[in-house]
Amino acid sequence: MAVPSTVGVLGGGRMGAGIAHAFCTAGATVVVVERDDAAASAARDRVASALAKSVERGTVTETIEDLTARLSVSTDYAAFSGAGLVVEAVPEDFGLKSTALVAVEEQLGSEGWLASNTSSLSVSELAEKLQRPERFCGLHFFNPVPASTLIEVVLGKQTSRELAEAAAAWAQDLGKTPVVVNDAPGFASSRLGVAIALEAMRMVEEGVASAEDIDAAMVLGYKHPTGPLRTTDIVGLDVRLGIAEYLASTLGPRFEPPQILRDKVARGELGRKSGKGFFDWS
Repeated sequence: MAVPSTVGVLGGGRMGAGIAHAFCTAGATVVVVERDDAAASAARDRVASALAKSVERGTVTETIEDLTARLSVSTDYAAFSGAGLVVEAVPEDFGLKSTALVAVEEQLGSEGWLASNTSSLSVSELAEKLQRPERFCGLHFFNPVPASTLIEVVLGKQTSRELAEAAAAWAQDLGKTPVVVNDAPGFASSRLGVAIALEAMRMVEEGVASAEDIDAAMVLGYKHPTGPLRTTDIVGLDVRLGIAEYLASTLGPRFEPPQILRDKVARGELGRKSGKGFFDWS
């Protein structure tokens, strides 16, 4: 099943822009909705820049003019009214996502699909306030979206079989591999990724080895493309902390964030986006 002809993305930050880029290069008309004019303009620039890089690299055959002609931005949820699919990509906060999804669904036609890019929150619980929970699932994209080859398709308790099959097909049309998982805290990827990262942090905290050497052990010994601490810096230490706290509350103390993570976030050492995390990005 080809990607819907019109796709909406709520949130034009790093992840939202990447998702918009993916659907645009797959042939969809894409509308990004942001909270205000400044954020919408920044989102458009973010997506357009990514599209231009794809043209320069020759990974797409269309011109930048053709691609950007299918891209629009707005501050009005009503812009989603004609979308066949809307992907929510707002910050990883349950209340924020739940409220946003309800507002988006009110604008979607009865045949529109709805998805969340949540990396850990319960898809079934996010669906509880929706009128059409069978038309909702998780589509967990990975950062950076253009380079990542994985999409985690998360099925809530009420997700329809039709949507499950369609979502897996969309992932393939985007040039990515779908991994289908049933709704559970952290799904498969975040649960495993965070578990490894938290243990790596404890090793730094205990003086077992440096961040550089711990990452090198995973890259060289286990063929991970990026070590768990550098990945944490890329994802954002604040994001990892939020996911760890959620997993600790649902799965138990083995996911309790180590003090080194809490201290770094408190100091504003959030990783690449702040210039410093477990590594120096300045």
